[in-house]
Order: sequence, then C-alpha cells, then structure tokens
Amino acid sequence: MLEVENLHVSYGAIKALHGVSLKVPKGSIVTLIGANGAGKSTTLRALSGLVKSTAGSIHYDGQEISKVPAHKIVGRGLCHVPEGRMIFANLTVHENLKMGAYLQHDRKWIAEQTDYVFGLFPRLKERESQSAGTLSGGEQQMLAIGRALLSKPKFLMLDEPSLGIAPLLVKTIFERIVEINREQGLTILLVEQNANLALDISSYAYVLETGKILIEGPSAQVKADPQVQAAYLGA
Repeated sequence: MLEVENLHVSYGAIKALHGVSLKVPKGSIVTLIGANGAGKSTTLRALSGLVKSTAGSIHYDGQEISKVPAHKIVGRGLCHVPEGRMIFANLTVHENLKMGAYLQHDRKWIAEQTDYVFGLFPRLKERESQSAGTLSGGEQQMLAIGRALLSKPKFLMLDEPSLGIAPLLVKTIFERIVEINREQGLTILLVEQNANLALDISSYAYVLETGKILIEGPSAQVKADPQVQAAYLGA
C-alpha cells in the first residue's frame, strides 16, 4: 500500500534522511524504530506532506504523492497522528473528534464512527464535554487516535503513541492499535521508541539510524538481532 524509495529530506543544510526505502503491505502493521534524532518523525512528516523530500519517490495506493499537498493526502486516506498528540486543547473531546471529520459529509457514518471510537476508548465518552487540554497524556493520545479515525483513513501513521504515558494506559493503547488494524482493516505504520511493544504487535520492522535504514526484516527476526537487543531492548 505504501512504497518509499531512496527518500532524502533536508532541513536547510542539515540532511535528515539519506535514501530511506521501505514498504508497507496493505492490512499490515509495520514498525519503524530507532534512537532520538534518527529521522523517524521526519520520515512520517515527509510521507504526510508536512515536509518536502529533496529526492526519492513515495507511492501510496498506487499513486506518487511526494508532490501532493498535505490536505489532499489526508483526503486520500493517509492519516498522521503526530508526536505530542497535537490535540485542540481549548475544544471539547467531542469537538476534537468532529475536527477529524472535517472532510467527511456522511452524517450517519460520522455518528457511527464516533460511537466506534467511544467503544474503543470509553474514557473519551465519559469526558465527551470536557476540554481536551484537561485530559491526561494517555487520554489525549486516545483522543488523537480517535480524531484520526474520524478522517476515514485507509492508512494510519502513529508517531510515538507511548510517549509520556503511564504504563497501564500504554498497554491499553497498543491493544487498541491491534484492534483497529483487525476490525477496520487499517494499514498501520508505527514509529515507536518502545521497541519491545512495537516489535510484538508488528509483522515487519525497520531500524533507522542517522537517517538510514540499518536493519530490516520480520519483526521476530529483528527482535532476535543481537545489535537490536543491545541498542533498543536492554539486552
């Protein structure tokens, strides 16, 4: 569903990505792991059109999108849940979800999908009228994922969903990511510092280091790699 070849991204004179290539098959969960500053978030930002690549190609659902504006990429069903959640703090939980559906016009579908999100994350239903800025970090992450689901995505990119969240809620969120993949058939590209969790729920993995893919393979194989164990799994 997504094929990236030789992707280069620069911020001025600083080269962030040096020829990244990866594939994400339809219906799969693929993870991208790496240390801080490796280029994981930049990769997602390039895929969603928030930063422009200087070289390489991005094929999504059979079409080249490297020159397509970010708002049109969302309209094609590729949705990005950014690091730090970026919820609208002054709006209520329900208003945040409605913002996710701004490109959708089928009121019946919006109502059904909102109910689906509340079923996934009952805490959001309990706090439906509450300002989003008053939620805990974990609840805000639930809201960010829920808002993305209201955009009618076919492909979901999640950037550090466990960042700054209590361990118990991290477990819940990762269980829901698997549930979304299975129940809604969503293809997921997951960027995550918690390599253990990411490798447990994904089928294929890429290890990014200083803007380059260092290791790739089936997640179980990557998890068993001594280099990965030493660097990311605390072995």
